[in-house]
Amino acid sequence: MAEEEGPTVELRQRKKLKSSENKESAKEEKISDTPIPEKAPKHVLFQRFAKIFIGCLAAVTSGMMYALYLSAYHERKFWFSNRQELEREITFQGDSAIYYSYYKDMLKAPSFERGVYELTHNNKTVSLKTINAVQQMSLYPELIASVLYQATGSNEIIEPVYFYIGIVFGLQGIYVTALFVTSWLMSGTWLAGMLTVAWFIINRVDTTRIEYSIPLRENWALPYFACQIAALTGYLKSNLNTYGERFCYLLMSASTYTFMMMWEYSHYLLFLQAISLFLLDSFSLEQSDKVHEVYKIYIFSLFLGYLLQFENSALLVSPLLSLVVALMLAKCLQLNVKKGTFIAKIMKVINFYLVCILTVTLNIIMKMFVPHKENGHMLKFLEVKFGLNMTKNFTMNWLLCQESLQAPSQDFFLRLTQSSLLPFYILVLIICFLSMMQVIFRRINGKSLKETITLEDGRIGGRPEIIYHVIHTILLGSLAMVIEGLKYLWTPYVCMLAAFGVCSPELWMTLFKWLRLRTVHPVLLALILSMAVPTIIGLSLWKEIYQIYSKRSAEDIYKILTSYKANYLIVEDAICNEVGTMRGCRVKDLLDIANGHVVCEEGDKLTYSKYGRFCHEVKINYSPYVNYFTRVYWNRSYFVYKINTVISFQS
Repeated sequence: MAEEEGPTVELRQRKKLKSSENKESAKEEKISDTPIPEKAPKHVLFQRFAKIFIGCLAAVTSGMMYALYLSAYHERKFWFSNRQELEREITFQGDSAIYYSYYKDMLKAPSFERGVYELTHNNKTVSLKTINAVQQMSLYPELIASVLYQATGSNEIIEPVYFYIGIVFGLQGIYVTALFVTSWLMSGTWLAGMLTVAWFIINRVDTTRIEYSIPLRENWALPYFACQIAALTGYLKSNLNTYGERFCYLLMSASTYTFMMMWEYSHYLLFLQAISLFLLDSFSLEQSDKVHEVYKIYIFSLFLGYLLQFENSALLVSPLLSLVVALMLAKCLQLNVKKGTFIAKIMKVINFYLVCILTVTLNIIMKMFVPHKENGHMLKFLEVKFGLNMTKNFTMNWLLCQESLQAPSQDFFLRLTQSSLLPFYILVLIICFLSMMQVIFRRINGKSLKETITLEDGRIGGRPEIIYHVIHTILLGSLAMVIEGLKYLWTPYVCMLAAFGVCSPELWMTLFKWLRLRTVHPVLLALILSMAVPTIIGLSLWKEIYQIYSKRSAEDIYKILTSYKANYLIVEDAICNEVGTMRGCRVKDLLDIANGHVVCEEGDKLTYSKYGRFCHEVKINYSPYVNYFTRVYWNRSYFVYKINTVISFQS
């Protein structure tokens, strides 16, 4: 038996050796077949560095220029430097001036600790009542500003009011820079960032309230939210390296917490963001691990905010906390099921309903056991707003009558259309949404998709960061369609998403794949359009301003200039009286062609226009031109006119 066992053992050993040799040879073949990553040539590395450097420089410059513009505009609007201190405070319109008064109180206090104590035991704001003003009115911006003013020694250099508004203007610069970076990350070109900034500034009457009232909480908070969105966009990208991922995670953590501290309604906005991420995770469009890391940031920020905001119970009963806890519990109960199977689809539906039920249940339980009074008026307002309840309360009815709490007016959509923002936003949103639905149905049906998406694939709906932004902008837009005041959250998003789309070769490639374009190579055409379209948009916005040299009526020019919130008009004689050697290439000739005032026939005659050239007519100072414009300065080269805010009809 032993002799028989010997050969069998040898045979087994030989088989093992052969199998191990085969495995090793297979491994060697695999290694030899896989292409070894080569180092990029020096000129490629230089191009990448130059692209990033120019983009970063453009982003920072855009933010700085916008902050300087706001400062100069504020000075010209109110003649701020020539006013007394009390008059300066009056320029903080509405009830927001009270925030600045708390900043002054902090500077007058003998010490920082004493100032904080007086604000937390404030008996001046509400008659016969002591309140914690820091908690109830979110005065953390004023606390930080007062500390910085004294710690940096600025009291010897600059007046307190200039330091205060300077911080807010600086934050607005960061806001614009963050939108620039987000659009750049999504499209891959900093040209999208430039277009985002251009649209943001042109539509600033609908993108920000900084020109109306500086101390508003949203002016302090939204720049941090924009930074958080930029970091989240980078974090969700599939091709991000480890160091970039860590940086985005840290920036997202810091900006989420700061945003929550700056604005009492911030957790509602983060709740909408959490819903967007939940839907993203439900459709398996991104690794669940990344999304759940963001949930951890929410929980950390909520509890840290609760502790540092004097145990603010509003954060404990917020829908954000209930949703995130429900998502965490559902994650623990989730079973590992093979993707694409019928059971997996059923489990997805069950998981969705489980999260919804848990969220509502947890929120009800928290409200039963946690004493709270904060933000109850908001729920009552929404009930009355949507016709679910009625009230005789004066304050509630007064709020319902406010213009900012009504549905958006027709003028709002008209302004966005005139600047070409709304048409391009709708185009981009439709393409991204349809591509997203296409990817979702493929995944539901169990079809395998490539992990790395290339330009040739024409599948922009497969990128997680794009889908997140599509869902988020739809949620924000839905709210903005009900309450006009929420347009200041949605319109900056519209600027960013529209600019990303028109500058993205991948979006155009997706469209061409659907159209099955074959006459021109789709990749080449997509690259050309991603550069040409934003350039044309920029030029069209610029050729519009130059209508002052065309044959248009005073009323037309007035409407164009006021749509850009312009205060003054400068007419340059060199352009108005230009005598060029090449007819048809002068600015006024090009404007006449664009406006249909040129007939391409023999002699190149102008068509009949009942209006003279505006830049000539406005100098004569007769009606109707003097009704809209008042000349304030002139010399041999320039004529400066003030655009009348109140139109006077002179004969």
